[in-house]
Amino acid sequence: MNTQSTIEKLKSLRLSAMSELYYRSLNEKQFPEYTTDEFVALMVDAEWEEKHNRKIALLVKNAKFSLNISANDIDYSSNRNLDKNVFQRLLTLRFIKQAENIIITGPTGVGKSHLAQAIGLEACTLINKTIYYNWMTFSEQIKLAKLDGTYLKLLQKIQNSDLLIIDDFGLHPFDNYTRHALMDIVEAKYNQSSIIITSQIPVSKWHELIGEGTIADAILDRLVNASHRLELSGESLRKNRTLKG
Repeated sequence: MNTQSTIEKLKSLRLSAMSELYYRSLNEKQFPEYTTDEFVALMVDAEWEEKHNRKIALLVKNAKFSLNISANDIDYSSNRNLDKNVFQRLLTLRFIKQAENIIITGPTGVGKSHLAQAIGLEACTLINKTIYYNWMTFSEQIKLAKLDGTYLKLLQKIQNSDLLIIDDFGLHPFDNYTRHALMDIVEAKYNQSSIIITSQIPVSKWHELIGEGTIADAILDRLVNASHRLELSGESLRKNRTLKG
């Protein structure tokens, strides 16, 4: 048997983890205690794990998070009205399975973006397609897509995601483009997939912020009623870190 040919065939099939283990077993005399069945299972597990990790890495890359933060980095000690039990229940991602939303509000610097993106990273880890937008970037992309004819393609991409995160909602003024786009997105994702929104602006002021009463009513009815609410408070964590520094 031409073992080198077997290794090359495994590589050509993009079974790199399997080819690596097979090479090590032949040339470095590793895994001598394994039976044939055990060694095949080892190779399959290694290949599955490598492909799984690649898929996670691709989902994280495509999400385009602005921060690299995981659930393990969350600070529960700060006085900002963050209930650890509540947040850890959200990290189970049951809300995605139930097509529910999360709204995180509070003053600047209390960690709204950190919390939203930690959930987003967890979603990617469990193979959920996630898209992250800062509100200003979202508004600009909507306008550009409307002008260059790619709006339906963009809408389809957002609709196909399991989780959409919109950060700093409302800091950039609404116009007809963003108002109608948000209506389209909320309508498309309603009862189908989830949205996380962070904002410095209290939910009670969103109706006025969105404008055009009928559209605002429709958006808020679909977005807010099926949502988990985190209302953070306290001083900026960045300010506290600067003082400690």
